[in-house]
Amino acid sequence: MTYSDDHLKTILTRTKTVAVVGVSLNPVRPSYYVARYLGLKGYKVIPVNPGHAGKLLFGQTVRASLSDIDTPVDMVDIFRRSEAVPPIVEEALEVFPNLKTIWMQIGVEHAEAAAKAEARGVDVIMNRCPKIEYQRLFGELRMGGFNTGVISSKL
Repeated sequence: MTYSDDHLKTILTRTKTVAVVGVSLNPVRPSYYVARYLGLKGYKVIPVNPGHAGKLLFGQTVRASLSDIDTPVDMVDIFRRSEAVPPIVEEALEVFPNLKTIWMQIGVEHAEAAAKAEARGVDVIMNRCPKIEYQRLFGELRMGGFNTGVISSKL
């Protein structure tokens, strides 16, 4: 899948609330640090994981499912295997009538579920990470992919 930088930037700029499906409470897991990063960037992050429902993460109660969220969500970020995507997309489309984006993390793709969401006017991003794209598009990545804070004039 190829997505233009303008398209990705539009999605990341318009998004205010993100439901992260499959988030872990383990700080070394990618789902944890991506969700934490998005929260630090000003997004409202709603964690979704039935195995941790009721616990607190980033000041939010972990929900068992998308249906347990009682506030509008702009983007659903999916940290689950590709075969788990269809019911998540179904639920997201049912629960959030104004949903703007379904985002599937690196390694996660499901063409049929994507087509269903796109037919409802929802943007779909597959096999990408919003944290990486945010860093890349908003100037946080530097030499070697790290934000060193210093740019050397001697290369």
